[in-house]
Amino acid sequence: MKKPYLLFITLLLPFILLHSQENTEWKNYSLIIKKTIYNDYKGMYREAGGALKFPFITPGSDQYSDVLWDWDSWLTNIALRQILSDTGNKNDSKEALKYEQGCVLNFLEFSGIDGWIPISLNRDAERDKIHPKEIYRVNMHKPCLAQHAAFLTQLNGGNAEWLRSKFYHLQTFVNNYVNHHRDRATGLYYWQNDVAIGVDNDPCTFYRPEKSSGSILLNCLMYKELEAMSYLCDALNLNEIAPQYKRNAMDLKAAIQKNCWDERDGFFYSVDLNLLPVKEPDTFERHSGMPRDWDCLIMRIGVWSGFLAMWADIATPEQAERMVKEHFKNKATFNAPYGIRTLSKMEKMYNLKATGNPSSWLGPVWGISNYMIWRGLVNYGFEKEADELASKTIILFGKDFKRFGALHEYYQPENGEPILNSGFQNWNYLVLNMLAWMEKRPLLKEF
Repeated sequence: MKKPYLLFITLLLPFILLHSQENTEWKNYSLIIKKTIYNDYKGMYREAGGALKFPFITPGSDQYSDVLWDWDSWLTNIALRQILSDTGNKNDSKEALKYEQGCVLNFLEFSGIDGWIPISLNRDAERDKIHPKEIYRVNMHKPCLAQHAAFLTQLNGGNAEWLRSKFYHLQTFVNNYVNHHRDRATGLYYWQNDVAIGVDNDPCTFYRPEKSSGSILLNCLMYKELEAMSYLCDALNLNEIAPQYKRNAMDLKAAIQKNCWDERDGFFYSVDLNLLPVKEPDTFERHSGMPRDWDCLIMRIGVWSGFLAMWADIATPEQAERMVKEHFKNKATFNAPYGIRTLSKMEKMYNLKATGNPSSWLGPVWGISNYMIWRGLVNYGFEKEADELASKTIILFGKDFKRFGALHEYYQPENGEPILNSGFQNWNYLVLNMLAWMEKRPLLKEF
């Protein structure tokens, strides 16, 4: 009986060794990632000056060298705090606070009674020149400013006094979204147009009519933004206001579940809001017998941001299981050797050409999409899959540091070759948060 058993083990051993190597290769890059990032992260610090009254964080690389950006500064800050946690230097941690809070406060300096806040700021910005005349026809700062403030308030032990004098402006900003970026029929939020949406050429918004894209990315961000506003209200003892934002959040969660979840495909999608209105007929009309009773149409386009329903804790456990099984693991669509394709490989729009304006989200692997999908996997307890994605990201960035001494903005999914923009720091540094999780060390995460 022993011989067949030994033969089985002998045949199986190469596969065991190969699997073990695949699972531990990431460790070879841990040191170079830490050493490089720990040594240069302060290169993202910028001092106050000109229109920017407070110090701030810039994404890094020549292309973004001295500009304050919306979701870039927020997500970079999560990585920065992981760096400071890893290194354990209290003086560095104290020094960073002014740059972190400055990101939020600089943006709030440019807010007013209408709540419009720009997507980016540079030192020569002038309120009158950057404030558009038709504010409800252009996009503004993504709904992550309250999340950024909530993250910093949590770090401050729940003390939000640093924000109190500007909290009115944060409320007008969020209220602008609630009142002027929301489709009443569905309860979903929409982009005003396709400019500066973060995921530049997402086919669900790119070159689509104004106010027509009920983007799943936007709605997941908005849900977390409303949750953050409720938290900040409580932190500032505005306990009669907090429940209003909480209700807004719960209403949005229900709207996303109702309109964006596709039971057929087992995935969350953006929706098309560009439908002709239903009017009461004055005379006989062909549609009058039964006008439409749906308020939007699902856009079944495989975009990575569908996974954000897990990042935002919107998906049910059953939905999350389907998303992981049918989409995350699918190598014909999203799953690639170096991470998650930002657009399913099955989509006709799939394209890996280097573009900078717009940046390409038509399939390349981005550090931020890898991170946010990974965070969703961790949230729902998919540790094996989270381990897989973290390993791929660590190896991708470790190889980039080893070859070029820098990271890039996005990469080819199959072989990890960088496509564009050497020196891109920004949210790529969230790889450290993945490393902390893999090494079972204290982990910093967003609000």
